[in-house]
Amino acid sequence: MIAWGAGVRAADRAAEQFRSEIEPILADRCYACHGNGSKKGGVVLDDFATDQDLLARKDLWLSVLKNVRAGLMPPPGKDQPSAEEKAHLEAWIKRGAFGLDPRNPDPGRVTLRRLNRVEYRNTIRDLMGIDFRADEEFPVDDNGYGFDNIGEVLTVSPLLLEKYMLAAETIVAEAVPASGKKVEKVRSISGKEFKAREGRSSGDFLAFTKPSAVEYRLAVPKSGTYHLTLDFSVHGAFDFDPARARVAFAVDGKELSGADYGWNANKKVHHEFDVRLRSGPNILTMSVTPLPTKEPSQQPVFARLGAVTVKGGPGLEEWVRPKNFERFFDRDDPRTDTLRRTYAREVLSKFVGKAYRRPVDAMTIDRLVKIAEEGYKLPDRTVEQGIGRAMVAVLASPRFLFRLETSPPPAPGQVSSPVDEFALASRLSYFLWSTMPDDELIRLASQGKLRANQAAQVKRMLADPKSEALVTDFAGQWLQVRDFEHFPIQQKVITRRENLPKREDGEVNELKRLMRRETEQYVGGIIREDRNLVELIDSDYTYLNETLAKHYEIPGVEGRDFRKVTLPKDSPRGGLLTQAGVLMVTSNPTRTSPVKRGQFILENFLGTPTPPPPPDIPSLEDAFRDMRGREPTVREAMEVHRKDPLCSSCHNRMDPLGLALENFNALGMYRTTERGKPIDAAGKLLDGSEFKDIRELKAILKDKHRDEFYHCLAEKLLTYALGRGLDYYDIETLDAIVARLKANDGKFSALLMGVIESAPFQKRRTPASTGVAKGSAAKSAAIPTQPPTAARGLNR
Repeated sequence: MIAWGAGVRAADRAAEQFRSEIEPILADRCYACHGNGSKKGGVVLDDFATDQDLLARKDLWLSVLKNVRAGLMPPPGKDQPSAEEKAHLEAWIKRGAFGLDPRNPDPGRVTLRRLNRVEYRNTIRDLMGIDFRADEEFPVDDNGYGFDNIGEVLTVSPLLLEKYMLAAETIVAEAVPASGKKVEKVRSISGKEFKAREGRSSGDFLAFTKPSAVEYRLAVPKSGTYHLTLDFSVHGAFDFDPARARVAFAVDGKELSGADYGWNANKKVHHEFDVRLRSGPNILTMSVTPLPTKEPSQQPVFARLGAVTVKGGPGLEEWVRPKNFERFFDRDDPRTDTLRRTYAREVLSKFVGKAYRRPVDAMTIDRLVKIAEEGYKLPDRTVEQGIGRAMVAVLASPRFLFRLETSPPPAPGQVSSPVDEFALASRLSYFLWSTMPDDELIRLASQGKLRANQAAQVKRMLADPKSEALVTDFAGQWLQVRDFEHFPIQQKVITRRENLPKREDGEVNELKRLMRRETEQYVGGIIREDRNLVELIDSDYTYLNETLAKHYEIPGVEGRDFRKVTLPKDSPRGGLLTQAGVLMVTSNPTRTSPVKRGQFILENFLGTPTPPPPPDIPSLEDAFRDMRGREPTVREAMEVHRKDPLCSSCHNRMDPLGLALENFNALGMYRTTERGKPIDAAGKLLDGSEFKDIRELKAILKDKHRDEFYHCLAEKLLTYALGRGLDYYDIETLDAIVARLKANDGKFSALLMGVIESAPFQKRRTPASTGVAKGSAAKSAAIPTQPPTAARGLNR
């Protein structure tokens, strides 16, 4: 057996052990296809010019490790290595080829991370007390490894820098009061407080495809004249849509505004009215009436009601401090220069420490106080306005926009050191909340007690409503449902082809929202209840309301609120794979796609995606045209499509998984026939496992492929938590997390704490140790010129 030890000759020993102990295994099991002159798939395992070349091929040995673990190599039907041989090969790859030391793990590279749009919006909300729609004001963030929080793709263009400057000015102007003088009290009613007449829980979105209205019962203490403001916006999908509608606002049936609107990327509308209201309830109504168009609407166009504000009038003339005054200030303008300077320093020191998420040096505060002084010394300016001017500089600073980290020097012989506790506070908060650390985290970090109280803080953070961000931002991107309301499903084509009842576009858009909610509730329930993660594959329950239950043809569910529902016995539902949202995003706009669905399972549940298809591959519709005289089923077309030997190797892995879901159409509805023929959902996996339908496939995935699922989910969550793609040096961390999961009945808490307590999450590679990564690691440590894809590192 291989003996591992420290010393300068470790590389020589690894090469010698390869020749004496590992190469015989490869020669016996692998060289028929990947050695002795054969190079199937372009993989060669016996062609190394030197020992250095042998050990430098981290990418090759990583691929070998993953394929052997997944049972893909050697292929089923060929002589398989024994369990002892597999363990021996795995040990050599990790200790010899990779040089990993579990006692001194390499936490990997850390790329400077900019706040993405979601993080920026949430941070501004918690820091400034306003909702700044970063998703509307900033360009879409690039995506890497399946997530939009990956440091190396969150670049900053000149245009984005300009937008950050403008955003800082806009945010401060809205959030920071110009003075401490008392103002007339204002009541604000958000769009989400309006209720739709058809019974939806929220009426802030009104589609242009059907007549609709939302209303709010506004009660005022006395009759009189009040000042109302109305803010809404008009949105559409990326492509132009012909939909038009009249949007009107009325009080007690009397229309105060009304105009025709059409497609717009984000048109903001503002109206102000002086209107007489009676004591007691007054009905505020916003309505949408579609207008006739020459072409039918294809994509969702809608009005989004932002807010209605009310001020003035009898009973509301109370004078109060301006909005947000207490958030930033604690007393009136001191008036003298000396006292003003002291006050500005107090206010800015507190604010900047929060904004930068760590203590700030005196020199930085001095510069900001000077900016404030220059502002409030101008004619007719207040101290609050001067301090606001300094706050603009803070919000435009790299120390706010980027997550800067520090760590002390490493101990002798170590390649890394723990990040300081302020960096740890930010890592925890942006991982679990997608926002800045709160006062409790910063307080513990300043006392040096955060690590000692880490488990208790994680428990507290998960109980906070802000932890919903872990579901929406991690699970939503992992499962591709976060933004899928804009998925271009052509339901009219599907319903016509499958003889389904017609639905209005507005109904389908509402269903999309409910589908996403089901997935969020389901994943959130597993997190809250700390359940076994295999329930993500299959379970006997889901979360439904009446509308979605009818879509699923599940009886006995009433009301608009979601609740946990036990599924009927032998239901094909249960788990994520059979939820309508996942089924829809893995379909084409007009039909199901076994290739997309199969690839989705391979990539997001088993961690073994196939490589991208070669160029100029014909579409499935081409196979339809080859079958003259009739329209084939999707299975029949797939059989024709994969006859090309170049395609068959990948399709033999994807297609059985995807075809197992053919009983569900592109809208996620269950069916038993396609084009008048019974649907055949049976299949056989490469490991020889056979199944007749999705129920049996889910059972196989839970039982035979549980380890691959645990490993894949650990990869996804660790990638999201670290904000970087994984590489060979992360193998030890992932193996430890999977072992922890298996030892704790697959509970979510074991996965989460395994990630949080891991070396990559807790530590930083020190500058002196950056040279430890050779070969593929050295290449991956550099920022790529193109955004990474799921084919790099451990995510290949």
